Amino acid sequence: MDARFLGIGDLAETPSVAVVVDVMRAYTVAAWAFARGAEKIVLAESLEEALALKDRHPDWVALKDGPPAPGFDAVNSPGLVRSVDLGGRTVVQKTTAGTVGALAVKDASLVLCAGFVVAEATARLLRTRGGDSVTFVVTGEDGRAEEDLACAQYIAGRASGAATDAAGYLRRAADSRAAGELTRGVRQGAHPDDVALCLELDRFPFAMVATPEGPLMVLRPLDVPAGTAGSGGVVDR
Repeated sequence: MDARFLGIGDLAETPSVAVVVDVMRAYTVAAWAFARGAEKIVLAESLEEALALKDRHPDWVALKDGPPAPGFDAVNSPGLVRSVDLGGRTVVQKTTAGTVGALAVKDASLVLCAGFVVAEATARLLRTRGGDSVTFVVTGEDGRAEEDLACAQYIAGRASGAATDAAGYLRRAADSRAAGELTRGVRQGAHPDDVALCLELDRFPFAMVATPEGPLMVLRPLDVPAGTAGSGGVVDR
């Protein structure tokens, strides 16, 4: 498998297959939202769009980066989302980098969103549906976020069938700028457990696939059991 690792601003053309990586914290939060019962996640282009969608659908759950804000129900923190009952709900997510990256490749034939918590399921899906070339979108810090690059490189190795040791990749993520800022409380809208939760390897058995549904880009979980890669269906709720 030919793997490319690009920042959002480096995407000169739409890739055929894209894996959008945001470890700290958008796609760790998304995975936890699905684990807490969310049916789907709508990836919003702006805070204004997120609020407009919430206004049209009052039962939807609007989520954003940073501190709590009027109109939003939750913040982009896995430590906080893990205690929220989202059974059957639709979540609207807008973050600084993760959702931007997914929308930048919305025309790709396959768009996966990932972090360490869904790494192996993502790699399994790529082994059966990824084709010969995969572009990994490193969303944080204009493509330089060490935690996102480490995760992308780990998934690429696993997708190629290599017996890749995760320890070094997780160590790079733990030592990253984002992890340090979360640990020191620099970032608002955080929980003390956020870094540890973002570094839980293969916490969930599903991959996360983003597809256009009308005018919206919608993220859904896809169950990828071990030994039956690519044959699973959307996770039952």
